[in-house]
Amino acid sequence: MLKSRLLLERQVNTVARKKIVFVIVEGPSDDEALGVLLEKVFNSSTVFVYITHGDITSKPGTDPSRILAVVGDLVKGYAKSNHLNNTHFQEIIHITDTDGAFIPDESVAEDPSATKAQYTLTEIRTANVEGILIRNALKSQCLNRLSGAQKIWGIPYQAYYMSCNLDHVLHDKQNSSDEEKEKNALAFAKRYRQDVDGFIKFIAESDFSVTSNYVESWNYIKQGVHSLERHTNLGLCLTSATEVDAESDAPMD
Repeated sequence: MLKSRLLLERQVNTVARKKIVFVIVEGPSDDEALGVLLEKVFNSSTVFVYITHGDITSKPGTDPSRILAVVGDLVKGYAKSNHLNNTHFQEIIHITDTDGAFIPDESVAEDPSATKAQYTLTEIRTANVEGILIRNALKSQCLNRLSGAQKIWGIPYQAYYMSCNLDHVLHDKQNSSDEEKEKNALAFAKRYRQDVDGFIKFIAESDFSVTSNYVESWNYIKQGVHSLERHTNLGLCLTSATEVDAESDAPMD
């Protein structure tokens, strides 16, 4: 019932004259937790959430030199399906988990009993150390390119991280199951859907918020084991959006 109510709140007219804020997330729980809230933050725009159903920055076979083109193809595909061009877009917001991608190799520890990677604040425990090292090398290269991009397909682009993942930031849980992720996502959306200011404050003003500036926030997460710790720079996006809305709502002299 709650899920249906949230979906109803998010029905928008895609033919509206509003510019599109194209939001890229990895999975359905990311959309369920953040989608309706981002629509309220960007209430002067049309928000479309694109779910990649997996991490495009660590997918085997991904070429880091083409990661910007991969993101561009996602946007172009949506635009073509809706008879749009790049002038219809306000910006691209890419929300991604860090998954410990930038940690030193020695912080990946072998654990034969681990059926899947287990994340802690200081290390990744895994039965497949080599596999995690290869993934981290690929993902970190992709994130380096994405975090340095200013535009994709001529549209302003910025990447924002959840460290070490969405549930870690929103619920302080690093190793949630898929079922727990969906339950937690719906609970988070329910908690804040009528309190957008509270949502922005939580993301932008908590002890895990990294909101110095965009470049510095990425420099920070790439150091040491920060990409395993609880951090996000999404607050930069939210506060910037509210400042823009405040300026547009200000009375003319």
